[in-house]
Amino acid sequence: MASIRLTAAQALVRFIENQFNDDGDRIIEGIWAIFGHGNVAGLGEALYDARDRLPTYRGHNEQTMAHAAIAYAKQLNRKRAMAVTSSIGPGATNMVTAAALAHVNRLPVLLIPGDVFASRGPDPVLQQVEDFNDGTISANDCFKPVSRYFDRITRPEQLITSLPRAFQTLTDPADCGPVTLSFCQDVQAEAYDYPLTMFEKKIWAARRPEPDADELARAVAAIKSAKKPVIIAGGGVHYSISCETLEDFAQAHNIPVVETQAGKSALHWQHDLAFGPVGVTGSQSANSICADADVIIGVGTRFQDFTTGSWSIFKNPDLKILALNIQPYDAIKHNALSLVCDARVGLEKLGAALGAYKAPHREQTIRSDWYAAVDAVTAPPKDTNALPTDMQVIGALQRAATKKTVVMSAAGTMPGELHKLWKSTNPGAYHMEYGFSCMGYEIAGAMGIKMAEPWRDVICFTGDGTYMMANSELATAVMMGINYTLIITDNRGFGCINRLQMATGGAEFNNLLDHAKHKQPAAIDFVKHAEAMGAKAIKVSSIAELEQGLAQRTGKGVEVFVVDTDPYPSTEAGGCWWEVAVPEISNREEVNQARAEYEAALIERDKI
Repeated sequence: MASIRLTAAQALVRFIENQFNDDGDRIIEGIWAIFGHGNVAGLGEALYDARDRLPTYRGHNEQTMAHAAIAYAKQLNRKRAMAVTSSIGPGATNMVTAAALAHVNRLPVLLIPGDVFASRGPDPVLQQVEDFNDGTISANDCFKPVSRYFDRITRPEQLITSLPRAFQTLTDPADCGPVTLSFCQDVQAEAYDYPLTMFEKKIWAARRPEPDADELARAVAAIKSAKKPVIIAGGGVHYSISCETLEDFAQAHNIPVVETQAGKSALHWQHDLAFGPVGVTGSQSANSICADADVIIGVGTRFQDFTTGSWSIFKNPDLKILALNIQPYDAIKHNALSLVCDARVGLEKLGAALGAYKAPHREQTIRSDWYAAVDAVTAPPKDTNALPTDMQVIGALQRAATKKTVVMSAAGTMPGELHKLWKSTNPGAYHMEYGFSCMGYEIAGAMGIKMAEPWRDVICFTGDGTYMMANSELATAVMMGINYTLIITDNRGFGCINRLQMATGGAEFNNLLDHAKHKQPAAIDFVKHAEAMGAKAIKVSSIAELEQGLAQRTGKGVEVFVVDTDPYPSTEAGGCWWEVAVPEISNREEVNQARAEYEAALIERDKI
């Protein structure tokens, strides 16, 4: 068998270069890297040699580099992805949070942390985590519970079997998620005679599994018996590229569609069957039709507690849940009728079998009433002297949005308000990381979205708290010439959790900066900070100034708008109960009252 002698690091890079999807695009489009003693000599040299073929990008933090890579894959519906490499020790463990984010959201990213010497010759090395009872443990074992596939490369020939398994996971629609190849640093530099066939061009076609005949028959019977069916569209609708199929299916059978955070933008907000966002951060229109639904058809959703209102949203005692999902784990939750298959294929098969079935017409008034409520809270303020609300900031951006706009966020106030209030016009126009709801995803994620779809007008919403957690990739975006808009809503702390604290009877404590134990009042100048990293930044004092600034955007560089907002208001319309445990015993009467309400809500939920 013909072979070529390469270092293990060179073999890994050459293999990556030759893996393609069925659209003809390379699956791994680039590698984010911060080099250290665990990867600079081996993998660093290999990436340098491939620099004109496989771009290497340098970020400022391993976690946020991985966030950019994950956002890239999410925006492209998992068709393409990126890799991220780090040294051993803190560089590697910095990526664990990002791995968990990708794992929860079922998103592909290839993580290549350096590891200790397989030979153990210089043991212990700098940054090595030593386990006193297990000599095989390193810091990279932290990745095991948050990786879909994990392998430690201790010999160069192990890549022959490990790399195909890695790409199988990255491209499999059911098992898709983060892959971690823990790459021992001495092994990266070792040479081996690899078979040339290993580096032939490989096409990884997207599988579209068909449903089991018996499961399909049961699903069809359930829908045909329904008087009030509702479709819950999840992220799987986007990842299977089935938004148009969903629209056709809903239209053919007159079934209303509601959307999760991951599923939002599957239908145009003005579509007659688009009843809005569902759940804790959902609309009155969506939640009311789910309350009396007799069949819930979940398409590509994992039924997270925010979607189901901790399973309190469904009130019909005769409810049946039909879970159409490519992952069996998700398809059997809460005793659901499972339909394990690709979303597009499943909807097509269901549609053909349902024939002329149409659900009864649903009253449109609840849709129009909901959007009237949206327009009211997002309208420009009448009192121009008051601090703007987050809802009014969203309204200003909505009025400036075009068909090219994609809004994104991840944690804090904005995900809930955007889910409720943003009017999405096309698939991909709404990008929310709300599976892990990870503060710090936003600024790096916006960069990844723009890299994935350069034609998009990317608008990133972040609060002051998240900005302070992870802002370094703002400088990376500036240096790389990646253009997007960043809106920093400064409510002087963690306003979202402060409201939750108050809602559960707690005193305002340790969330807003003014309530924290500080000797000096907060005086953070976000404009100067952003400008120091190369961004163009302005502070706006009103919604009118924000709208004026948005109209004057150049689309060049990172353009930052800082606006002070009121930390207390949120959209009162819509929403539903969410289970947050309240202490049984407290010295505060407010907590005792909240506990009584919590117990009553549990009793009400458990009646269903």
